[in-house]
Formats: sequence, structure tokens, C-alpha cells
Amino acid sequence: MSRPHALVIGGTHGSGRALVQLLSCQGDKVSVVGRTAPPDKDLALEGVTFYQGDVCDNSRIVEIVDQAAAAGPLTKLAFFQRFRGTGDDWENEIAVTLTATRNIIDLVVPHMPDEGDKSIVTVSSIATRFIASEQPVSYHLGKAGMDQIMRYYAVVLGPRGIRVNSVCPSTMIKEESREFYAGNKPLTDLYERITPLGRVGTAEDCGNVVEFLLSSKAGFVTGQQIMLDGGISLQWPEGLCREIAGLNVQVTRKTDNEK
Repeated sequence: MSRPHALVIGGTHGSGRALVQLLSCQGDKVSVVGRTAPPDKDLALEGVTFYQGDVCDNSRIVEIVDQAAAAGPLTKLAFFQRFRGTGDDWENEIAVTLTATRNIIDLVVPHMPDEGDKSIVTVSSIATRFIASEQPVSYHLGKAGMDQIMRYYAVVLGPRGIRVNSVCPSTMIKEESREFYAGNKPLTDLYERITPLGRVGTAEDCGNVVEFLLSSKAGFVTGQQIMLDGGISLQWPEGLCREIAGLNVQVTRKTDNEK
């Protein structure tokens, strides 16, 4: 039996890189697309091939997908790309997050085998449900649209045995941002305080969830949006604000026994 073959879009940094390392360690064949070259130490990862290209350059993406598929049928596809460039954020966010995702899915699916487990995972954001005031409206549109793309393909590709799911992370500490959070302890302490699990998520946390959804262990899971936030989105904002402010105020209606 041939090894599973994953194509990871945006796999040279952050959570995408964590997934690539995890898949390599478990013996998968991995093809990675990144706008920038990978760190030198990643070039030694077993079974991993890196392709440099912009997801908005469709001719280059066609070339990459064909080359990757020539090395073996593609059985896993994960999206971690994000617009971080300059120019009009509305047009570029749509191009990077939505158009590229659709185009790549349509290119990869014909290279997936007819039999066996096949899976696609998109990584969006908690901004699909909530408003992150530090991000522009285009970011919210892109992430929400990505989750709707996920639901659409879960239905359309289901008859072919292809599962499609989404992971929506909150703030994740990545190798690239570890120094920032270490140097901003008050901010990190606050994140830990308001998160029910008592810590900030990591790139490895995200990689682990994506790996599960890509694997046959999630063989009957499709069309699902997994919130990866340590439980922070479960809390009532007003109560959380009172707790952070140290306001010991009783605002609920008294019970009959208390009257």
C-alpha cells in the first residue's frame, strides 16, 4: 500500500509548518507550497518536497499540482494560506483566501484516487463567527467564505468519498511569534486568564487537529467547523469583563430562597 500523500498550502510557516513536520514524522509523503522558501532545517524532513509559488499564480499552481501528483496520488489537502501582502486588502484577501482555495480544490480532486480515505481541511479563524476588531472586514469575509466553501465541497465531493472540514483557531503561538509573546507577559497572562484551559494555543495544537481530520480516524466526519480556542468562545462577554475588572457585582435575579 502506498503512503498517504498530502499537499499542504502555506506549509513553510506557523501551523502549516507544524503539520508538515507531524506528517513527515509519521511517514506520510508531503508536498508543500509556500510563497517563500522553507527554513533550511526543514529541507532535511523525510518525504517532504517543497514548491515555491504564489497561490494567486494559477499557471504556477497548475504546474505544482501536476508535479506533486506525478510523485503519487494526492489523498490529503490542507489550506493554511493567508494574505499578508500590500495593496487593496479586499481584492487580495478574496484572491488569496477564496479564489485560490476553490481553484486548488478543483485542480487536486482529479488527482485523488477513487478508493481509500481522502480528506481536505481548510484553516480559517474564529473570525468566521466573531468580530476581531484588529482585522479588516476583508479578513472576516475571507475566513467566513472559506468555511462556506468547505461546506459546499463537503456535500459535492461526499459521493466521491472525499471529506471536507474546517479548523477555526483563536490566537496561536507559533515559532515565529514565540519571542513576541514571551516579551509581552501581561498580554500572555491575560490570554491565559480568559481561556478556560488556562493557556494559549500553539501551532502544534492546530497541526494536531488538522492531522486528525485528514486521517482515517475522522472517517465519518465531514462538513464540520471545529473551533480551536481552548473554550474562550463559550463564555458570556459581560461576565468575563466583570471578572477581568475585578467587579464582584451580583447581576442575576435572586432565587426564591434568597429573597
